Amino acid sequence: MKYGERAALRRSAGFTLGELMVVVAIVAILSAIAYPSYTNYVKRSNRARAQQLMLNITSREEQFLLDAKAYTAGLDSTGLNLNVQGWTCSGATCSNPNYNVTVAASAGPPPSYTITATAVGTQATDGNLTLDNLGNKNPSDKW
Repeated sequence: MKYGERAALRRSAGFTLGELMVVVAIVAILSAIAYPSYTNYVKRSNRARAQQLMLNITSREEQFLLDAKAYTAGLDSTGLNLNVQGWTCSGATCSNPNYNVTVAASAGPPPSYTITATAVGTQATDGNLTLDNLGNKNPSDKW
């Protein structure tokens, strides 16, 4: 290998600072676009988990009504005996790092209940959800 060929190989073996800065700028622009979309996706998925729990509670409340002729506010072994992965249930509250789900039951007549999912932590900007025994869901744009 001649001296000139060796020098040419040495020069073309790396990146210039300008090329590196262009790549960094492109990655920064893509990150600035992708991160807000990702955080919105995470909020929607957390909300969907809370809604799933609320609908599960609704189903169990209707079964409880058939057996006891009343709704219950107890989500633990004193009432509906919920055991849902990712949720900690005690008394009338089930919680995870994003939502606290509570049930308020009324003896009536007619008997009724309202399930409220209160957003906490990073989810707090998403707002709260409610569902009652008549199937009314608020706020409607979040369902």
